[in-house]
Amino acid sequence: MALEDAKTQIDHAFTRTDLKGPSFENVFGGAASFLRRKYTKDLTGVDIAITGVPFDQAVTNRTGTRLGPRALREASLLQPCDAPYGWGYDVLSECAIADYGDLAFDYANVAAFPATLEAHIAGILAAGAATVTLGGDHFITLPILRAYAARFGRLSVIQFDAHTDTWADDDMARIDHGTFMYKAVKLGLVDPARSVQIGIRTDNPDPLGFHILDAREVHRIGPEAVAARAREIVGDAPCYVTFDIDALDPAFAPGTGTPVWGGLSSHQAAVMLRGLAGIDLKGGDIVEVSPPFDPTGATSIAGAHVATELLCLWGWTRRQGRTAG
Repeated sequence: MALEDAKTQIDHAFTRTDLKGPSFENVFGGAASFLRRKYTKDLTGVDIAITGVPFDQAVTNRTGTRLGPRALREASLLQPCDAPYGWGYDVLSECAIADYGDLAFDYANVAAFPATLEAHIAGILAAGAATVTLGGDHFITLPILRAYAARFGRLSVIQFDAHTDTWADDDMARIDHGTFMYKAVKLGLVDPARSVQIGIRTDNPDPLGFHILDAREVHRIGPEAVAARAREIVGDAPCYVTFDIDALDPAFAPGTGTPVWGGLSSHQAAVMLRGLAGIDLKGGDIVEVSPPFDPTGATSIAGAHVATELLCLWGWTRRQGRTAG
């Protein structure tokens, strides 16, 4: 019984001995790992490693996403005691999920950051675990995709975003959250013909062959139809899901660096993420949560739910026997 357990359980991020099952703690107390998962650097037996990347030096406007991982962990404490609603199974009990902590990097040596992150993710994958990454601005997805493509080959990507991030930039050493997907395509990491961008509402002269289901299309045909179309585009290809929180309308997620009106509601995002069940998900991230611009915490709450849905999607993929590298 949850209330009985809460009388004695505390700091389960450090005191629990297993990697599976619920954790009943008072929401207002205890160590704030993501969903109260065990904090560990030992990936033995871990199916999914949650890791944070507190990086925000590539943004064009409002900084603060370096505080995103911490806020997402704290917001996740509102939902860890029960199985995620509506999936019909409990990913927390079926999958061994650990909080691997944050990436360590020299904030004053920005040029070294991409290789540091790529090696961090590659090490997790080499240990046999998938990653769900808490960002950080959207540039972090490029080094992550490098590590994933090295293991799985060219990937399909489902990108929830207000922006395509495919603006031309042929300086591969340049760090920019608005050109990372352009580079991912040019570097051969992503197959745009089998990738889809959802929620877009900014113009870009060259979408590089991505299928775009923009925000107006989501509003017009509904989230169920959009998810079905995304599954059709991706097919059976190995897939990575990246979710920029500015895919949501500022009414639902004001705490981001580049808010754009006319976006997705949290309901639409929830339906679409759930509707992706069946893709061959290899990993995912939630980025651009900037807590200083949302004192209500609504943005962090939405982001924490996105990360939880990514965990559930990965678990669903494993149920199909499709997660091996």
